[in-house]
Amino acid sequence: MDLDMAKQELEEFIPHVRNISDGSIRKMAGRDLVRFKQFKKQGIAVKFGRFSQKENNQIRKNIEEFLLITGIDSAEKLLFTSRYPEDKETINRLKAEHLFCEKLSEGIPRPWRLIYYRARKMFDPNNYKGRYSKEEKEKLKKYHALHGNDWKKISELMSRSNLSVAMKYSEIKSAVNYGPWSKEETQKLMHAVEEVIRKRMEKEDANSLSSSEKSHREISIDRETLYQKLPWTEIEAKVGTRYWRQCKQKWTTILTNKMTKGQQLYRGTKGLQAKINLIKRLYEMKVEDANEVDWEELSNTIGDVPRAYVRAKFYKLKVSCVPLWQKKTFSEIIDYLFEEKLPELEEKL
Repeated sequence: MDLDMAKQELEEFIPHVRNISDGSIRKMAGRDLVRFKQFKKQGIAVKFGRFSQKENNQIRKNIEEFLLITGIDSAEKLLFTSRYPEDKETINRLKAEHLFCEKLSEGIPRPWRLIYYRARKMFDPNNYKGRYSKEEKEKLKKYHALHGNDWKKISELMSRSNLSVAMKYSEIKSAVNYGPWSKEETQKLMHAVEEVIRKRMEKEDANSLSSSEKSHREISIDRETLYQKLPWTEIEAKVGTRYWRQCKQKWTTILTNKMTKGQQLYRGTKGLQAKINLIKRLYEMKVEDANEVDWEELSNTIGDVPRAYVRAKFYKLKVSCVPLWQKKTFSEIIDYLFEEKLPELEEKL
């Protein structure tokens, strides 16, 4: 299949395919197109975004079955073959003979490359090593000075995952303030958010408004635009003294105060009622994974708040109330909260 034909056929499943490099398109034409067409016949759309628990379980099943078939003795050897130079030739031969690409992506309606990256994140033992020590942070700065953004090289030197070292460097690359936000920082954040939203809205309106209308128009936006899919790394750069995750959390707090007119929705009697409502609604939804929850709809269980606020409150609830929550599925966590915590909260109320 030539490149233009591949783009044309893939565009049905991936609308942004023309923004992808030619090399990646050729690989997708070989690895993904037949699969996408099969999923289409079954009425299943190609997915992007966060992986669900069901998809994670399917990846684990696919990996376990491939290890059994080939006799390769660990997922790390299978997915990080370059770490085992003495076994590399044998592992690569087994992967080719037993169609590793097809087996890994079996039953998952996503591009193969994304499934592969997800599998590497799930099975990388270097991905779960806890906090960075001061010595590790200094090493990370030194290695970045030597190797730039070659995260693969740096991850090997530090025995941490690519994603972990890249995110940690983004956090420590400048003098980040971890104390209370100053008025000046808060103003910078609000101006930065306003600037990126305004730029986005003006770009969307560029073809629909005349120049005179543009210069006199006050931008009117729906509230979801205020907290969904904002470019946080760009906002981090504009604020200058805070890590992007801090900016996101602070902005959620600002929005919550604006939307609730400063009322304390999660304290005292109101707080107990909010927790009760949240647990009941999550239980009624009967979903298997957090990614399937409509957090926007759930915001009304606490009050008129951003969905990030609701997710944060649910996270705090499960961490503080559910023993060994890391080892439980989402539905098991909800069942525990409903059966064990809810009666206690209702009695307190």
